[in-house]
Amino acid sequence: MSKRFFAAFAVGVTVGAGFGAAHAQQVTGTLGSPGATTTISGKQLPPPDPKFGGVIKDDALQSKPWWAPRVVPPKGAPNVLLIITDDAGFGVPSTFGGVIPTPTMDHVAQEGLRYTRMFSTALCSPTRAALITGRNHHSVGFGVIAEQSTGFPGYNSIIGRDKATIGRILKDNGYATAWFGKDHNTPAFAASQVGPFDQWPTGMGFEYFYGFVGGDANQWEPNLFRNTTQIYPFSGKPPGTWNLITAMSDDAIDYMTRINQIDPSKPIFIKYAPGATHAPHHPTKEWVDKVHAMHLFDDGYEKLRERIFENQKRLGIVPKDATLTPWPKDVMKPWDELSADEKKLFIRQVEVFAAYAMYSDYEIGRVIQHFADLGKLDNTLVIYINGDNGTSAEGGPLGTPNEVAFFNGLNMLPAEVQLKFYDVWGTEQTYNHMSAGWSWAFDTPFDWFKQNASRLGGINQNMAVSWPARIKDKGGVREQFMHVIDVLPTILEASGIHAPELVDGIKQAPIEGTSFLYTFDAKNAKAPTRHKTQYFEMMGQWALYDDGWLVSTKVNRAPWEAFGPANPDPLNNQVFQLYDLHKNWNQTDDVAAKYPQKVKELKAKFVAEAKKYQVFPMDASVAARVVAPRPNITAGRSEFVYTRAMTGVPQGDSPFILDASYTFTADIDVPQGGAEGMIVTSGGRFGGYGFYLLKGKPVWLWNLVDLERIRWEGADALAPGKHVVEFDFKYDGLGAGTLAFNNFSGLGRPGTGTLKVDGKIVDTKQMPKTLPMILQWDESFDIGSDTLTGVNDADYQPPFPLTAKLNKLTIKIDRPQLSPADIAKFEAAMKEKAKAD
Repeated sequence: MSKRFFAAFAVGVTVGAGFGAAHAQQVTGTLGSPGATTTISGKQLPPPDPKFGGVIKDDALQSKPWWAPRVVPPKGAPNVLLIITDDAGFGVPSTFGGVIPTPTMDHVAQEGLRYTRMFSTALCSPTRAALITGRNHHSVGFGVIAEQSTGFPGYNSIIGRDKATIGRILKDNGYATAWFGKDHNTPAFAASQVGPFDQWPTGMGFEYFYGFVGGDANQWEPNLFRNTTQIYPFSGKPPGTWNLITAMSDDAIDYMTRINQIDPSKPIFIKYAPGATHAPHHPTKEWVDKVHAMHLFDDGYEKLRERIFENQKRLGIVPKDATLTPWPKDVMKPWDELSADEKKLFIRQVEVFAAYAMYSDYEIGRVIQHFADLGKLDNTLVIYINGDNGTSAEGGPLGTPNEVAFFNGLNMLPAEVQLKFYDVWGTEQTYNHMSAGWSWAFDTPFDWFKQNASRLGGINQNMAVSWPARIKDKGGVREQFMHVIDVLPTILEASGIHAPELVDGIKQAPIEGTSFLYTFDAKNAKAPTRHKTQYFEMMGQWALYDDGWLVSTKVNRAPWEAFGPANPDPLNNQVFQLYDLHKNWNQTDDVAAKYPQKVKELKAKFVAEAKKYQVFPMDASVAARVVAPRPNITAGRSEFVYTRAMTGVPQGDSPFILDASYTFTADIDVPQGGAEGMIVTSGGRFGGYGFYLLKGKPVWLWNLVDLERIRWEGADALAPGKHVVEFDFKYDGLGAGTLAFNNFSGLGRPGTGTLKVDGKIVDTKQMPKTLPMILQWDESFDIGSDTLTGVNDADYQPPFPLTAKLNKLTIKIDRPQLSPADIAKFEAAMKEKAKAD
């Protein structure tokens, strides 16, 4: 880390005028002149056009010109760098006792404040939606991630127009606004080039976007966008030499420089959201080698947990008398019960994770340093939130070389299988995740994981905040309760900007968060929490915080247990727990039996909050919602026709063929000398299908999450001339309709595929199992070539353009329909299950 970090402070800056007090209009220059500026009341965005203040006569010489003043924020409004990392629990960064060095976060905390009670929603999209809107996640349609959206207001993944984002508010008040990294708040069904783009960052008030759309991305070859255009800056680079973590830092620095050179007076707001440390864990080799040399994890995850806990007590951020919950032996094997292969594999997994965290923190430091290099750091509010939820356990107890396998129910790959990937773990050859034992340790002093909204391990994040010109209590610790919905009102108060009453003529819903700006002052270090009550709910697990009390549901599902029947009554069919967080800081002493009336009182409060914020209807399903029908461009269609090449169509906007019968028919002309190349593909190296010509022979290939590949191939190369090649698949299952009855039996069933050339069968093969849920989500549906990774490296390397002429590609999908007898059977089974429960 540069020794200049936090050293290059500007001098003589007026900061945060009034901090949210009512402001008189601030005008610079002479109104009507080209250089005049003004602040606005902010009640209406965009502000109404001012009345023309000049003079108009019949001729210009007798008239007086008048220019509307340029809108600027109040004098002294700070730059804002809002950083949120991904899938990182309380015990990950060294700033809060972790063993992974995070010097950037350390420096922010040393120059500012450490916050121990910043809360998330327990999942990615919901936390991020709450962060940018200042409203609860169900209030803005993000009760779950975008890829699980359903047709209810609290779950449809659509941020309403009555809830403007922080980007929109600051932009219309004169800020330059940008978003770098992960965008998990664009509906999956609006992520293609057909739009609409109003739910993309550029449609939500961020003037510039450089990042990926979706839950995660291959950091070596991401589905990367600049604004709304897909870009491929890694194309042609040798493997392992280009990585998004560095590239987005470079792009942010370039953006900041451009804005500063053009208009040094314009304050900058940046949302900075790296993919780290969400799977796949993709650091560069340099960082992996650094971590490996430190031997941080050789004695296992239980010892790691103990070390982190000791560090936290030493730092004074965990009470000296706090204790840990017992290691969950029924969920994850203790370290000393692991085989030698498992220990070797697990250490490799966590070293790559740690390297990813260190790498990301370093690149964040480069961005902060650039504010210093521009002379702007003194008046820059840096908010560095560690994690949008607790550490992810979606790799399961054993970890995985391919996270796509988890989302298809394959999450218990034996160590001997995974060790085949040992030398390439974290490279472009893996989509890797670590053993959940490490995740449990990284959530110390709490327990459980991401997804678990009823446990502090899933929702209690931490945060470092600096603002050199404003925060003087350097190195201070703050324990007031706060939630990500509190960030927006804090930024507004710091900048002296009011929340708007109208945006684009639409009355705005109230901000639901509470500013924590009061905590910046040393005199308020121990001030009472102003955010008194907060509900939590995620996939049927829920809790309510109320002035120090926490009622919560006992965890009834580990995150990797996503494919069984869901709790049919998640509001009531629960074991309730109660904690007094004033006395029991890390949720280890359940006092529900001692205070049954308090449990009843807080449950009633939760119900009231749930009604207020669109939590109902509660739904405990997980994987089932991944394949739920949505209003994408393919909804209701069974036939698709394409007549020319097209690439980059995301999974959410492309034909969905899983759990169904389908036919792909390609009408092509083969030139003299033969042809090869991709006809159509969806997905990539870690799960998908491809229909292509290889050395002139037609091939259909299913990549079953990089564990198995099933192939159909013609015996002969196609002769020059016109041909019709066809792949027909007959599915032997009831399909996704069974999910409506809390039943997975219709998914992932066998089927028979037949490859034909000019009507003649050239290959037939049965698939004993099929992918039930999803293809590789950060890859696209491509016609005529293959973008990003290929479905079979042994056959070709992308882009593998089709050298035959494609006249027409037709896709027909025959989705199974439940018969009346099927429906009656499943309804009866549901009734029996309800009785048993």
